[in-house]
Amino acid sequence: MIRLEHIEKFYKNGTQKVYVLRDINLQIDEGAFVTFMGPSGVGKSTLLNIIGGLEAPNNGTYHFYDEAVHTLNERKRTTLHQKYMGFVFQAYHLIDEMTVYENIEMPLLYRNVKEKERKSIVAEILDRFQIVAKKNLFPEQLSGGQQQLVGVARAIVGKPKLLLADEPTGNLHSKQSEEIMQLFVELNKEGTTIIQVTHAAQNAAYGNRIITLEDGWIKSDEKNTSATSRQVAGS
Repeated sequence: MIRLEHIEKFYKNGTQKVYVLRDINLQIDEGAFVTFMGPSGVGKSTLLNIIGGLEAPNNGTYHFYDEAVHTLNERKRTTLHQKYMGFVFQAYHLIDEMTVYENIEMPLLYRNVKEKERKSIVAEILDRFQIVAKKNLFPEQLSGGQQQLVGVARAIVGKPKLLLADEPTGNLHSKQSEEIMQLFVELNKEGTTIIQVTHAAQNAAYGNRIITLEDGWIKSDEKNTSATSRQVAGS
């Protein structure tokens, strides 16, 4: 599904290159549940953004299915993102001028889902996240945790092939965090490929592969055989 070869990302500081990612080689199969881990500033979010088509690498190749993403312009990368991917942003990225309902509905508009079907899908998501009473509120009227829930709802409403999540439970209390991770497991069982960035070992334990980054390099790439992962997979 995803193939990255010799991916590099750097920024220029005068005559110097400041590297964020160095020689990233990575293959992720459809149906995987992968976690990127590592300290702050090692390139986890940048790598997620490149996979999501939100940033372009300076060097290297990226194929999503058979599409050579590294050759696409920004508009075509955005189209690819809207068609196949859902993204949970650490900073929410909800649209301030839109209500909760409208924010969640937006990915379905991009995919030209008919109005009757859109209403049904959004109603189901609002009920699933227990935010029906918030549907006509604007983001500024919500707490941080509520905005995060809306962000997750928006990311999954279109049943994306690939779900990308950057610290998806960072603003949620422990019960909400567990519910979101269980939801991710259910989506993964239904066929959604998931890549998450997290600092939380308990969240990483839900997936089946942990990739640790250090100073822009892949330090380790291991299958996850933790007790939590086995317990959830067998539930």
